Amino acid sequence: MKDRLLAGLDIGTSHIRIAVGQISVGQDKRPTLRMIGATEVASQGIAKGNVVSLEDAVSAISSCLEQAERQVGLPVTEATVGIGGTAITTQVSKGVIGVSRPEGDIRAEDVSRAIEAARTLINPANQDVLHVLPKAFSVDGQAGIKDPVGMQGIRLEVDVQIVQGLSSNIRNLTSAVFRTGLDISELVFSPLAETEAITNSRQRELGVCTVCVGAMTTGVAIYENGELLHAAVIPIGADHITSDIAIGLRISLDTAERIKCQYGTAQVEDLPKHGAEIDIADFGADQHELIPLRYIAEIIEARVEEIYEKVEAELKRADRVGMLPAGVLLSGGGARLPGMVEVGKRMLRLPCFLGKASVSSTMPEVIEDPCFSTCVGLVLWSYENDRKEDGGSRMPSFSSMKSGGGDLWKKIKSPVSKIFKSFLP
Repeated sequence: MKDRLLAGLDIGTSHIRIAVGQISVGQDKRPTLRMIGATEVASQGIAKGNVVSLEDAVSAISSCLEQAERQVGLPVTEATVGIGGTAITTQVSKGVIGVSRPEGDIRAEDVSRAIEAARTLINPANQDVLHVLPKAFSVDGQAGIKDPVGMQGIRLEVDVQIVQGLSSNIRNLTSAVFRTGLDISELVFSPLAETEAITNSRQRELGVCTVCVGAMTTGVAIYENGELLHAAVIPIGADHITSDIAIGLRISLDTAERIKCQYGTAQVEDLPKHGAEIDIADFGADQHELIPLRYIAEIIEARVEEIYEKVEAELKRADRVGMLPAGVLLSGGGARLPGMVEVGKRMLRLPCFLGKASVSSTMPEVIEDPCFSTCVGLVLWSYENDRKEDGGSRMPSFSSMKSGGGDLWKKIKSPVSKIFKSFLP
């Protein structure tokens, strides 16, 4: 692991971002991760997490990769890639096996067989499994077991959370990355990576919900007892707020975006009822017109409340409305909008905070930006898996299942990477 580079690639609708971390050995002889680079470029060819123009997507990813390499002064050859979009779904499954040895000792291979049994129950023809996340085990009816290896029993059960995506979307995204010459070390569902960056183990144990407000989508992940309870992608994001302002004021999207960034807030109560106005011509509109800031805030608040209503619906599906002690952590570019935290507290009736990545870095002001939470989380995800592999985990299946899609990745990586790399100079 010494001096190895780890990169996280977040392919979003509005921006493509790369974060680069370096592993080094400290004075205590332990490996440590330090973020040494983070870059972003405007996205092209991507809509709602899916590739809609392969050539444009390849060009944008290549541009971001080149900037990252210039920034860190080293070549970036592989990355952990986040994948999102509304085509990604989660589902609960159960696997049951009999322990094969007469003495009843449960071994790591028994755990692998139980997880595989749960996985085979859900195998749609047009879906690929990204992650199989073990939640809890049961040995001879004794429930709530975290690690059954070494225990005695004859019947092993496991409850798992399966994350799967549309096969065509996954292959289009991986094709776009491979055509840049970049290898993919892992594919990770973006809300899980984001949670890795902005939460700690205690928060995930108590119960926490992370909400990543992107341009066109909002990712939600709910954790309790250290395990994923539910995850979803909502097809509404910050760009919808911009569109609402453009329609409400009858102005262009660019003008609406500038107004939102400079004067936008989701908290109407913070503004006076009379007097505070702006001239839309100052932001690029064709004609002069005075617009009350409170009216703009009302437009924004209505859309933000809709986003939180959708988040609450996901909490209801997980049966955790108002029941997460660690509250809600916000990330993504949309989370920087003033008033997002306050409206979240009011709508969800939970503690609500702006999430920040906590990791050693040469550029903390960038790494702590909510926009970079997903790609920083991808680096941390890869780092944690490397530590488990190097440390010789008693349950190797756990690390492989967390990193996700082992069989899927073998099917995608080998033939596709060879095809696209044959066209590279």
